[in-house]
Amino acid sequence: QVQLVESGGGLVQAGGSLRLSCAASGFTFSSYTMTWVRQPPGKQRKFVAGITSGGITNYADSVKGRFTISRDNAKNTVYLQMNSLKPEDTAVYYCNVPYYLGYWGQGTQVTVSS
Repeated sequence: QVQLVESGGGLVQAGGSLRLSCAASGFTFSSYTMTWVRQPPGKQRKFVAGITSGGITNYADSVKGRFTISRDNAKNTVYLQMNSLKPEDTAVYYCNVPYYLGYWGQGTQVTVSS
């Protein structure tokens, strides 16, 4: 069964950085696209970044140039490096494997203060 465990969130000041991690298990990690999705308080979940099995990345316009998604297939882990954080980045961040519908971890809270 697909299991996704996010970590690395916390409280930071605007302009600061965080690195999120997602440990994945229950599927052949190296074969699948992985994504990061976030849910701000009171809003719907929205795509942030994705990385294919071949390492091709894409980003939401709102985070382009500030966030970097990467993966370590040997560790079954996907990362999100977040720099120049803004208060509007405040959200619960989730990783996801889109091919396997309906599997979500607990998420990790990112709070950016002004």
